[in-house]
Amino acid sequence: MGTITLLLGGARSGKSRLAEQAAERHDGPLLYCATAEAGDDEMAARIAHHRARRGPRWQTLACPIALPEALHAARGGAVLVDCLTLWLTNILLAGHDLAAAEAALLAALGAAEPPVYLVSNEVGLGIVPAHRLGRDFRDAAGRLNQAVAARADRAFLVVAGRLLRLDPATAL
Repeated sequence: MGTITLLLGGARSGKSRLAEQAAERHDGPLLYCATAEAGDDEMAARIAHHRARRGPRWQTLACPIALPEALHAARGGAVLVDCLTLWLTNILLAGHDLAAAEAALLAALGAAEPPVYLVSNEVGLGIVPAHRLGRDFRDAAGRLNQAVAARADRAFLVVAGRLLRLDPATAL
């Protein structure tokens, strides 16, 4: 089975670029599992910028909801998922069972053949959101990040383009 690497960080921390560079060190074709949907012009520009940055080895697969299925089918050099928090948003907005979706994702990660790099936003370091929806999302993202980190072989926090290795939790 392939190794699982989680890169967490804030907006514009450099996590996607670092994940792309790590994936490109592998031989063979590369799969970019894109969870974002272009809901407006600004998001479309962000998606275009990310796509332009990647070279011809990359195949892009839009999987705003069907991420576990994409991971089960993945073959080749490496897979990059960008990003888990957008996937979580899509799952919540579509009214899917979050626990079932998370279980399917973790099962797919456990069965993944190529190395998988997962990008996710760390949203729990800011102020407490003023509205319930924001608090629910922050909490769900925190739980998802913890579950994926527990399954991952390696996890990093990305700050200002720099990697901080996160060691597994042990007794203090």
